[in-house]
Amino acid sequence: MPRIAIDDDELLAVRVAELYYDEDKTQDEIGGLLGISRWKVGRLLQQARADGIVRIEIVHPRARKLGIERDLRERFGLADAVVVPNGPSDTETLGRVAQGAADHLAALRPVPKTLAVSWGRTLTAVADRMADGWARSVTVVQMNGGVSVNRRPGGAASLAATIAQRAAGQVALLPSPAILERLETKQAIERDRTVAGVLEQAAQADAYLFTAGVCDAGSAHVENGYLTVQDIDELARRGAVGDVLGRYIDADGNIVDPELDARTVGLSLERLRDARTAVFVTAGEAKHDIARTVVASKLCTMVVTDEATALTLLELDK
Repeated sequence: MPRIAIDDDELLAVRVAELYYDEDKTQDEIGGLLGISRWKVGRLLQQARADGIVRIEIVHPRARKLGIERDLRERFGLADAVVVPNGPSDTETLGRVAQGAADHLAALRPVPKTLAVSWGRTLTAVADRMADGWARSVTVVQMNGGVSVNRRPGGAASLAATIAQRAAGQVALLPSPAILERLETKQAIERDRTVAGVLEQAAQADAYLFTAGVCDAGSAHVENGYLTVQDIDELARRGAVGDVLGRYIDADGNIVDPELDARTVGLSLERLRDARTAVFVTAGEAKHDIARTVVASKLCTMVVTDEATALTLLELDK
């Protein structure tokens, strides 16, 4: 085959890229075809990527968006970030984020001896994707109340137990609803030796795994019978963007209803802010506002999320 004479470097970079990526030619073969050195072929391939002539995208559901992760770490001072591609549906996106969180937990070093967890649909999805043997002898502790008022199956106890079982560990459950009707009842429950012991164990955990809820009629607190739609509407009127550990906060991370908060069973938000390892898992457009509040308010040291949420966080922070 005769050598191809091309003088324009940009056009040459295009031709090199076509031969390399579309026709599976080696760099030596391309050099022979175009009459240039192998070294120049390599330089032109680098130029093609730098100039946007070639875009390489990894499309596997468990792929990660490393550049966006770096931006999140730098912008918000995070210890780590995991960003996965959005799926074709909200359900698929949640699954990808949950798998990313499961992979991240399995890779944590040092492996936490005690892992405190919250509850909700997102963390249930994470628990379902934890591999058998993801760690050894981890004690999983429930860090906020979650006994369902309407006795729905699954929930806080189930996901905590699943994560512990798959690490051949123990589970410490918090035998209390998330929110009590009377302050006196909540205070009495927290004085119970068993409940107090679990909360103390959670407060001393090596790592924390949590999600956040939205402040709308789809809230898990409405679904589980703790609050009514009217309660949620009133919280939203006061500025609530969602809840963390059952505690409803505004866009700046402040508690919006101190009286409700006083009846909420579980660790305080200050404990999350003080934690060395606090992994926040969130997915989907509905949670963009609460996700920004959690990250910007320093309630987490690590975030696991989808690409669209991550880009929204970076845009809102400008």
